Amino acid sequence: MSWDEWEQLKTEHQPVGMALNSVPMGTDGDTPPRTPSSTGDLRVKNADLTNTAHKAHTLYDNLWDKAHTPVTTSDSAATDLTSQGFALGAALPTVPSRWDEQLSSLMDACAQISNHLQVTKKVHAGDDSYIQR
Repeated sequence: MSWDEWEQLKTEHQPVGMALNSVPMGTDGDTPPRTPSSTGDLRVKNADLTNTAHKAHTLYDNLWDKAHTPVTTSDSAATDLTSQGFALGAALPTVPSRWDEQLSSLMDACAQISNHLQVTKKVHAGDDSYIQR
């Protein structure tokens, strides 16, 4: 295929209004449009990041304070049920360990969200400062 054939095929199959390596111009023909719907602008305020990070941290604290159960209570219940001949007594010790695994996983996610948003806030503040200069 020659270069001319390639150019002809590109011209024939290029969708109407499509331009590569360019920005579509606005209605005045000079400037690109700046509406969020056409450019996909994302605006997040530091207050939003701080609020969400704070809520994630609060949830982390509340999970530890209110959802963490002492294993000794479950162990004593398991021993008591086993001594009475209930099959549930043998299975009961797995419940608190599974609970703690799931709780730990959820708390880790909350901590990661909180930490990530704090770092994001700090990075964007630095970027804003650099751009203003």
